[in-house]
Amino acid sequence: MKRTGLAALIHPRSVREFSTHLASNEPFVVTDLDKTIGPLTRLPLLESLDALFERWPARVSAHLPKVADEASSIEVSPGDARKLFENGMALLFDHAHKISPELSQWLEAIRKDLGLSALTYGRCLLYATPKGKGTAPHFDQNVNFVLQIHGIKTWRLAPNCHVENPLSRHTMGLPTDPEMQTYVRRPMPTRLPFGDSPIVLKPGSLLFVPRGTWHTTEAQSDALSLNFTYSAPTWLDLLAAALRSRLALSSEWRETANGVSHPDRARREAARQRFDSLLSDLTHDLPSWKASEILDATEGGNAAG
Repeated sequence: MKRTGLAALIHPRSVREFSTHLASNEPFVVTDLDKTIGPLTRLPLLESLDALFERWPARVSAHLPKVADEASSIEVSPGDARKLFENGMALLFDHAHKISPELSQWLEAIRKDLGLSALTYGRCLLYATPKGKGTAPHFDQNVNFVLQIHGIKTWRLAPNCHVENPLSRHTMGLPTDPEMQTYVRRPMPTRLPFGDSPIVLKPGSLLFVPRGTWHTTEAQSDALSLNFTYSAPTWLDLLAAALRSRLALSSEWRETANGVSHPDRARREAARQRFDSLLSDLTHDLPSWKASEILDATEGGNAAG
């Protein structure tokens, strides 16, 4: 078995079993993790909360009490973060993989095992949560593996009947971003009817949180968790990237879009006609595009059939 990667992360449960949950967008829990995660849990950075505060070299995000979410936070030094934690504020230590080569290896190995695009934005996050604190109800645009390192934390999850395949994060009670508002199915809730039993994560437990799933947390003791988070490109993102690369080769598409908001009506109309001409040429070009060509460009040849 590989030292790093998805199989090692979820052992003794199988990748095939996990894949059924991933395909149906359902949470996945492992409570009896095998020794394969030992290289992770024994990292000096994760020995204890004190070790994390002492070894962390960068700024820390502290969640403000009013919202208790990363959508409402301040950046502070590790020393100040320790004081805020002692006063009941949850903390986020971002991009931990940039500090730990071992975490970086795990992050990339898991991405490849999931089959996510090479354009995926992956991060390792460390969440330090004081007893009795947690995060406000929200959903993320990413897929997330949560490994409980120290302490106990309770998660409550609920299916998202409001937005399917969200392109951005949303915290309950805060305004919906303008793009999401164009495809939201129904008004956002003010509270969630959590029908399922809460999921209690103890040290060595793992939770997979699917993209878009509503969730909220509360720590039963001072807690530290390690997250492998992946914001993977959608089909929309891959097409947009390929479209820009293709059109950037054309000097006509690289022209400045002059006149589009000119006060003179004739100038605006000339700009629209120019744009229509370019779009007409594009409609003749697009039918010849193949998925294999786009994926070969975005995945560096790894998508070849």
